Amino acid sequence: MTHYDYLIVGSGLFGATFAYCAKQVGKTCLVIDKRPHLGGNVYCEQVEGINVHKYGAHIFHTNNKEVWDFVNRIVPFNRYTNCPVANYKGELYNLPFNMNTFHQMWGVITPAEAETKIAEQKAEALSALNGREPQNLEEQALCLVGRDIYEKLIKGYTEKQWGRPCNELPAFIIRRLPVRMVYDDNYFNDAYQGIPIGGYNRLIEGLLEEVDTLVNTDFFADREKWEAIADKIVFTGKIDEYYNYCFGKLDYRTVRFETETIDTANYQGNAVINYTDCETHYTRVIEHKHFESFGQAVYDNPKTVISREYSTEWQDGMEPFYPINDDKNSALYAQYKQLADQETNVIFGGRLAEYKYYDMAPIIEKVLEFWKHS
Repeated sequence: MTHYDYLIVGSGLFGATFAYCAKQVGKTCLVIDKRPHLGGNVYCEQVEGINVHKYGAHIFHTNNKEVWDFVNRIVPFNRYTNCPVANYKGELYNLPFNMNTFHQMWGVITPAEAETKIAEQKAEALSALNGREPQNLEEQALCLVGRDIYEKLIKGYTEKQWGRPCNELPAFIIRRLPVRMVYDDNYFNDAYQGIPIGGYNRLIEGLLEEVDTLVNTDFFADREKWEAIADKIVFTGKIDEYYNYCFGKLDYRTVRFETETIDTANYQGNAVINYTDCETHYTRVIEHKHFESFGQAVYDNPKTVISREYSTEWQDGMEPFYPINDDKNSALYAQYKQLADQETNVIFGGRLAEYKYYDMAPIIEKVLEFWKHS
């Protein structure tokens, strides 16, 4: 059996980028993944000629020109700009909170008018606290943006995400709420933003070109074999599982999707629409073709694919999507991190191995920095 410099467990962006960089300096890698496909959570499924983001919407954005140039060398990116819309009981509001939102909500036209309206509502919330600090997420949000924005655009969506009332959630979940006094619906402030032309699979395929890969392969099903196959391991799975849950299991949040093909060219006119009322059970609807089709191209395909996204309480066996950064889990992760720091031949990287929420660009930046200093 071939011996490698690196065994990479997981073929998401961290693992695939690591393999690419290793290959550039003459290192050999084997990438294994327990799923039946490569790409981790950026994997796209082709349905009716549309790249469906199987694990939820992924929009690449960064201010780092080096990272942007790196991914565009692998595959060119399009000009997609993330401009989500909130649907509250049939009322539509632009996100993030900006002058379009405030005009739709109050009829205000100038930034000064919007600032006055928000200040009035914030003052009401602060007065109700009578000098004490906000004790929960509801009180915190009311103090940051006032009652109207909270009731229509935050409360229902947040309660669906977390599965509990806002007045039972800790205040620290919302430290700040960006309020933009400009008519700009671009969700991100980054200089560079887009989607790989042809979908994220093209990016992963480019990163893993001429790299040995195996899918449907579980590292833990034959751990001794895989540990012996390479000089070093790059591990991108759950760090608590790597250490056999010796300190206990970390908690995660997860999401599930109901995906449907519809016989219409344009279902909702936008890639992402959030449903912010409590009565609608899903948190948002994604119409995948809008990530890559613009103008007439939307209508050239008479079908579309949508995914309804539901936040779900995570249980063993479900896909772990997001770490939960509360005191209990942070303390538990710190114990695992102590073990990880003592490893000399294992590199932990990515959302699950570092128990940390990452956007895509910082993952790639981290790998590029690693190889600069290796």
